[in-house]
Amino acid sequence: MNVIEINHLTKSYGESRGVSDISFSVEEGEIFGFIGPNGAGKSTTIRTLLSLIYPTSGSATIFGKDCIESASEIAKEVGYLPSEVFYYDNMKVMDLLKYAASFYKKDCTKRIKELAEILDLDLSKKIDDLSLGNKKKVGIIQGLLHEPKLIILDEPTSGLDPLMQQKFFDLLRKENKKGVTILFSSHILSEVQRLCDRVAIIKNGEIVQVEKISTLKENNHKKIKIDVSESVDENYFDIEGVSNLEVKDNQITFLYRGDINIVMKKIAAIKITNLWIDEPDLEEIFMHYYEKED
Repeated sequence: MNVIEINHLTKSYGESRGVSDISFSVEEGEIFGFIGPNGAGKSTTIRTLLSLIYPTSGSATIFGKDCIESASEIAKEVGYLPSEVFYYDNMKVMDLLKYAASFYKKDCTKRIKELAEILDLDLSKKIDDLSLGNKKKVGIIQGLLHEPKLIILDEPTSGLDPLMQQKFFDLLRKENKKGVTILFSSHILSEVQRLCDRVAIIKNGEIVQVEKISTLKENNHKKIKIDVSESVDENYFDIEGVSNLEVKDNQITFLYRGDINIVMKKIAAIKITNLWIDEPDLEEIFMHYYEKED
């Protein structure tokens, strides 16, 4: 079952670009990454999903329900953390969170205290006295306090220090193990690679790829470096799929894309002293798609 389905969604702002004809789905129980640089259309897509803005054309559903027609019903089961959070400065943290919980008509006091302890947040402080990082913690708790079935996160780690980021990721994994679906939007690719199984890459308001991260790695160039005990002819690795070939002294380096068994047979036929095969990381893959499109 798909928790989120987006079909040919377009949002235009007059002559300005929003998103254009985008389609992808998020399966139940997965952590799905949504990546692109600032201004690529991530927040526009999310705000359309949440019915904060209306699409120019196309459609989107959450839990099989139309995002516009069933917006209030959907909202009961969705937790949302925007990229920037703004609150009533004079309210105490606990009062604000209880106020947020009142919209769901349930007592979330125990849950609030549990989350505050995990994130090391003082509930007795006024919002105005909090740092940027602590305000982001308030946003995280507000998004999770009603135990939603779907969590939508838009650039969620800005303002969090590395230790708190790790606690936050652990919290998300714990929620995911309960069956919660997570849409994780970010321009920080290392975060997405650590947390997500599948990812959609968006550029200039258009989806350029939707794929498992593992498959993206498999279908991209591998970096191969070989130390040899005796010289090898420069043309030995001149085969289909090899690029950026360099032979220097007793070391050979190149990029390879294709059937790994073919290149391994070539390597096995020569005397080597060491071998390195590096998988590309998500950042390299991301740059490949952006450079290719340009």
